[in-house]
Amino acid sequence: MKVILLKDVENLGKKNEVKEVKAGYARNFLFPRGLAKPATPEALEELEKMQELAAQKAEEELKEIQKLASALDGLEITIPVKIGDKGQLFESITATKIAERLKEEGFNIKKTQINLSKPIKELGEFPVKISLEHNLEAEITVIIEEEKEK
Repeated sequence: MKVILLKDVENLGKKNEVKEVKAGYARNFLFPRGLAKPATPEALEELEKMQELAAQKAEEELKEIQKLASALDGLEITIPVKIGDKGQLFESITATKIAERLKEEGFNIKKTQINLSKPIKELGEFPVKISLEHNLEAEITVIIEEEKEK
């Protein structure tokens, strides 16, 4: 008997896969637990439409992320910080601080997407990688400079 899986089933398959199972297994285990439904022609047609829509959505999402990656790539952001007499920073620059600065620039990047091995604790320019969905990456330059007094 052919069934369409409604949820991931261990040792059988993933959601929305069509599988051949024994009739008793389907009637007594899969159907009562809401794990599968019979693979009727109508259900198969509906599944195909859902998969097409999901593919279109994934493609559109990929295009949006590619646009974001190309906009971010090569971007330079400046973060002014207070420094002491000997040139030491009063604060370290973390992924959170970089994410806030990117948000000010109009980019919605989470701090978890910023690959920063350790906080920045000195003045200068630092390359920082940003990981995006669909395994895309962008590299920005973070410039740490002395805050100008008003």
